Amino acid sequence: MAVHGVSRATYDVDLLALDPACLAPATWAALKQRGVSVDIRRGDADDPLAGVVHLAEGVAAPIDLVVGRSAWQAGVLDRATPRSIEGSLVPVASPTDLVLLKLYAAGPQDAWDVEQLLSAGDRESLIAHVQMSVAELPEDSRRLWARIVRPR
Repeated sequence: MAVHGVSRATYDVDLLALDPACLAPATWAALKQRGVSVDIRRGDADDPLAGVVHLAEGVAAPIDLVVGRSAWQAGVLDRATPRSIEGSLVPVASPTDLVLLKLYAAGPQDAWDVEQLLSAGDRESLIAHVQMSVAELPEDSRRLWARIVRPR
């Protein structure tokens, strides 16, 4: 969110992966041995995500590794462009893809995030780009989008 001009009260880093091996405790064994807190939360059958892995160590910004499960999310990773974050080049989702991910998650914070992203840049252009892909999302996500962009 911050990379796209939206400041948030949280100072965490969200990453997206599609490999279900990320949800296996063995994947994180070496980090746990180093004292990193690893909390693996698997999504159930109705969850839009396969799960989330929360990583935290000392005073460093915590990391939430969001593990997706939908084929369209591979495109988000393919289209991500490198951006400098605290001196490291990190692939970052475009504003359009970030809106789609937030719509897919469809929580109250996600709806707020979408509204903030729309306010942070060229609203009309972002709406047009999201409109081209929103049909790929579940009905709940499409309803949320319609509610957010309806004329006020």
